[in-house]
Amino acid sequence: MRKYKKYLGIDWGEKRIGLACADEEIKIATPWKVVGSLKELVETIREENVDEVVIGVPYKMHDIKASLYPKFEKFLLELKNNIDVDIKEVDERLSSKTADSFIGSKKQKASRDASSAMVILQQYLDSLH
Repeated sequence: MRKYKKYLGIDWGEKRIGLACADEEIKIATPWKVVGSLKELVETIREENVDEVVIGVPYKMHDIKASLYPKFEKFLLELKNNIDVDIKEVDERLSSKTADSFIGSKKQKASRDASSAMVILQQYLDSLH
């Protein structure tokens, strides 16, 4: 039996889904990998025995849902229907900009997506204190 809760951070995108991980003991998010589909994400959640998912919700700067929100909402509903894990939603504004400061180049898109997921997850973990 595992002692600490396992978290998975998600930066959703139409083409790529960035993932980050952390556990309840250390509470430091790290970029992990990028998956390309809901199916691959669900498999990852099951294989890794994730206890809680933290997903970034796309908003614009003035509390307006981004134009991608309907697609995100459909994705989120499908995710909820395919896993039996708690899902927490957090505001992802500026997560990509913050991630860019870590990786230095927009050419490294996959790294940016996982780094954005890390920012989203760390924001959530910090709010637990």
